[in-house]
Amino acid sequence: MYKHLLVLLLFLSFTSFAAPADTTTLTPAAIYGKEAHEAVNLLQRFHYRKTTFSDSLSSVFLNAYLESLDPGKSYFLEADIAAFELYRYRLDNLTMLENVEPAYKIFSVFRKRFMRQMDYVLNELVKTSFDYTADDYYDADRDKMPWPKTQAEADGIWYNNIKSQALSLKLSGKKPEEIESTLRTRYERFKKSVVQYNSEDVFSAYMNALTESFDPHTNYLSPKASDLFKQSMSLSLEGIGARLQTENDYTKIYEVVPGGPADKDGRLKPNDLVIGVAQGDDGELVDVIGWRVDDVVKLIKGPKGTIVRLQILPAVTGVSGPSEIIRLVRDKIKLEDQAAKKEVVHYRENGKDITLGIIKLPSFYMDFDAYHRGDPNYRSTTRDVKKLIEELRAQKVSAIAIDLRNNGGGSLTEAIDLTGLFINQGPVVQVKSSDNRIEYGVDEDPGVTWDGPLMVLTNRFSASASEIFAGAIQDYKRGVIFGESTFGKGTVQQIFDLKRVIRSGEPVGELKITYQKFYRVSGSSTQNKGVTPDVVLPGAYDAEKFGESASKSALPWDKINSAAFVSTGKISDKTISQLNQTFRERLKNDPALKNYVEETNELRESINQTRVSLNEAKRKAEAAAAEKNKPTNPTGANLKSGEIHSDELSAMKDEFLREGLLLLTQLVNRKIG
Repeated sequence: MYKHLLVLLLFLSFTSFAAPADTTTLTPAAIYGKEAHEAVNLLQRFHYRKTTFSDSLSSVFLNAYLESLDPGKSYFLEADIAAFELYRYRLDNLTMLENVEPAYKIFSVFRKRFMRQMDYVLNELVKTSFDYTADDYYDADRDKMPWPKTQAEADGIWYNNIKSQALSLKLSGKKPEEIESTLRTRYERFKKSVVQYNSEDVFSAYMNALTESFDPHTNYLSPKASDLFKQSMSLSLEGIGARLQTENDYTKIYEVVPGGPADKDGRLKPNDLVIGVAQGDDGELVDVIGWRVDDVVKLIKGPKGTIVRLQILPAVTGVSGPSEIIRLVRDKIKLEDQAAKKEVVHYRENGKDITLGIIKLPSFYMDFDAYHRGDPNYRSTTRDVKKLIEELRAQKVSAIAIDLRNNGGGSLTEAIDLTGLFINQGPVVQVKSSDNRIEYGVDEDPGVTWDGPLMVLTNRFSASASEIFAGAIQDYKRGVIFGESTFGKGTVQQIFDLKRVIRSGEPVGELKITYQKFYRVSGSSTQNKGVTPDVVLPGAYDAEKFGESASKSALPWDKINSAAFVSTGKISDKTISQLNQTFRERLKNDPALKNYVEETNELRESINQTRVSLNEAKRKAEAAAAEKNKPTNPTGANLKSGEIHSDELSAMKDEFLREGLLLLTQLVNRKIG
């Protein structure tokens, strides 16, 4: 799940950089060839795929490197790509001969093309008075499009790109001179930033194209990048509580950290694009399109208690939608802010009082520092949830819902132990290593903390440890999974320090290698497909763009033998059929649910829309439609421990949660779970 965080956070997209004014040729350091050679040896030995670095992988490697340099296919020409065919089936042999020259030869061509386009943008396009009455379009997603055949075709792509940006600025209220100034500053920064690039940066990008050919979570960390990553991780719980990455020319929200200011505010979401940053309530917005992501981070970070304002393009409205300003107060995230929380919902149905418990679980956490200190009161997911369940039992709840929406995972041990609160004993997960050894994560505690009706809520951003827990609950037929299919991250990575195999006084990098794969006790992998709910609620985020399967090099789904486990039998196929029938009936007859599904479908279309009009009137209409399609219901509840709602479920604003609770009620009333 974190591959792009590693690669894009630290190495940045080359499309954010222009060539320096001189023609200095970058060359590889002597140690780079040795690093590449030994990296391949480690990958062939330890990577889960057990793939030989052959001609076929060389071809994938070349494609990955070209796409990393020019993901928008707006710099290289078709003739350049044809010339690079020289390397298609040779990169494997050259790498094993400790030759990384292709990285620099290809980059040299890229830099030449880049400089040409930057000159075109700055000398002509930024001062163009565009006609916004013509009925033409700009497609921001060129991944499946061909490379431009001619320079004129490349110029046409850039013409529409700049025209689209200029129109967005015009619709935001900027005057012509302000539009020109903003665009000029933006692209001059592109040119200036490239001078910071050196031989190590090119090698890092080249190596990450190589590692990505194995799978999206396998990465190369240069010495500089390793230090930056460790720093970013140590500081990730300070500021606004969000992790960022680069996507083309934009800074994108990769993850909202549970319990942080952004999470508590609720407006900032994964895949939102940050286009401006301002300090305090009165500070001027700084345009950050095209900035290095670490420079954007510096603007966003700041002392606890200070204010930062983010100008964003919400993922839900797309690139054509209007921008929003989000005001956040910086803070340091405490463990208790990320901890599990409960809520009790009281309501009446058909004259009968119903009491349901909800446990919101933002992550699978453990306070390792306190644990190693021997603190008997150390915090962990399982200990906290067990305590909450005991409190819910005292409040006489009839059923419990575990809310895993937006839970990106965490401790595998906690996922296993948490499962143990709901099953008697037995295996929870199978872990298969690259040498085909299978180990079992087992709940060895014979006790059960909650044996009543149980539901687990998931969405597209429930990942890793969340998928292990949800999959185990489903396989043991212990509870009902409701919501959206999960992310599909079912692999384990390990850091390999190249210093162990390279005896040199020079600094060398590290490899993060995928070496294990998760499997459910049923034998089905959580990789790629994720966990499919028993009752599916339509989601806005398609797997093709949001999820493990969106990556070209993702490991495939597969299946191994089932582990020896005993089903609880609490949830039958008939139960699932009944719940789905109930849901279908409500979908026909319940206005609130019908509206939610309609909004979700419209939202999905908006998110997937990358082709935007360059006609001012149509663009305004697109923006209005995008604003209209923004969901009116939250996607997750920020619960406060002990908070009690005593109202009808019909008044609940979180439609996702409401529908889950209504189905959970069926388990209670029909005595089927």
